[in-house]
Amino acid sequence: MTFIYFVLVLGITVFIHELGHFIFAKRAGIYIYEFSLGMGPRIFKFNRPNDETEYSIRLFPIGGYVSMSGEEVEIDESVPKEKRFQSKTWIQKFLTIVAGVLFNFILAIVLLFIVGLVVGSPQNTPIIDSLDEEYPTYSTELKPGDEIVKVNNKKIRSVDRLMMELQLNSGKDLTFEVIDKNNNVKTVELEPKKIEENGKEVYKYGFSIDNTITRGILPSVKFAFVKTGNLIEQMVIIVTSLVTGQLKLNALAGPIGIYGIVGETARTGLINIVYLIAFLSINVGFINIMPFPAFDGGRLLFLVVEKIKGSPINAKVENVVHNIGFSLLILLMLVVTYNDILRLFK
Repeated sequence: MTFIYFVLVLGITVFIHELGHFIFAKRAGIYIYEFSLGMGPRIFKFNRPNDETEYSIRLFPIGGYVSMSGEEVEIDESVPKEKRFQSKTWIQKFLTIVAGVLFNFILAIVLLFIVGLVVGSPQNTPIIDSLDEEYPTYSTELKPGDEIVKVNNKKIRSVDRLMMELQLNSGKDLTFEVIDKNNNVKTVELEPKKIEENGKEVYKYGFSIDNTITRGILPSVKFAFVKTGNLIEQMVIIVTSLVTGQLKLNALAGPIGIYGIVGETARTGLINIVYLIAFLSINVGFINIMPFPAFDGGRLLFLVVEKIKGSPINAKVENVVHNIGFSLLILLMLVVTYNDILRLFK
């Protein structure tokens, strides 16, 4: 069942992303060689009448792609010039590139709306609910009802942002700025306590957050959009932390790591699988919009340069840059997969 869920989770996430590219490319009249779900050897394919595109399912469910004319280094002279990507208007190229990311975010919002309807929408403001007497935090000025507004001088606007900051600073003393029920601002120093949990040593601060649940259609709509925004913010923080060295590469998970996460999530209920698809869809959308060669964001960057320059960029130069970027991504994937395997043995 874990394998089935794994294929379902990655399949839906990748399919929606590539479907966005496919629909807008077709609408623009771009020649599409292949629409593939999965990578590696082809296990199934079919063609529709009067359609040049080959629809494929490949062996490894770890990705997918839409192969369009104009992406290859050498110009394909067999494809009419007017059907190549480069021949299209700037707006047609822009929409074709961003459509995948846009579809990922739309999928996430829809799925999070469903999650909100099923389990309710939790309180988003980080308000202290209770304090544990066995932790040093209990003896500070922190009180139930206090709203956390800053951690180490970083603004905290949501529970998700608070949780991210606690994870990034695990085991460290923290400075909280809170506002109490009387709108008084307090600065509180928190010291973590090391405990053993499920056979592992973890650090905890001894407080809980108000997790009041609200149900209904409108709260679910709000939850879907707010949660999407919070998860995008988390991705920005994670990427920034990787660049600055606060997070190491072994904090990332590849297909093997995701397989384990899917298995653990499946045991907690189907609705959590729905949430995981939304979470991964946001991840895929965000990563793809980054301005790195071979990503959609890298292609957008070339498109913006083209707009500023006032003339098309040499297709061969652009495609060579993207191929180099793709090679670097494969190298990164190998490193992440190696770390996943090490974690399995540990």
